[in-house]
Amino acid sequence: MKENPSNVRRRPSWDQYFLELATLVASRSTCLRRQVGAVLVRNERIISTGYNGAPRGLGHCLEMGCLREEMQIPSGHRYELCRGVHAEQNAIINAAFYGMSTQDAVIYCTNQPCLICARMIINAGIVKVVHRGNFDDKLAVQFLQEAGIEIVEILPTMEKEF
Repeated sequence: MKENPSNVRRRPSWDQYFLELATLVASRSTCLRRQVGAVLVRNERIISTGYNGAPRGLGHCLEMGCLREEMQIPSGHRYELCRGVHAEQNAIINAAFYGMSTQDAVIYCTNQPCLICARMIINAGIVKVVHRGNFDDKLAVQFLQEAGIEIVEILPTMEKEF
């Protein structure tokens, strides 16, 4: 018996699916300013995840407070003055820690990567970045484009597309 087409459930695209997972990963963030998540995928299989937070074993911002707030550093400046490791960095580091190659992988991020993350993405052999926007670093985009990395921005919608 054929189903009524109006009752057929639409499945999310791979990009939508992995971006939704990145949003869930971001919920583990310990940053007081911005919760970011990243999912690293190869051949449509998750190889690693990461969220922004302090390095393993160190106190995180939820416990220690925000160094950047204390120093009144605006978003997008002086990345080095922060306890946290970015979500994209943690996804790449976690892949290395557990012995997973990042070559030819795709990274899904809840925010556009910054310049530091863009350089790591390039050197990790990642071939595509899919992100939700919400951060503006033109030099990062320029570097990714110069390296031949595909960049896809999928803005969030009020309603689920699937």
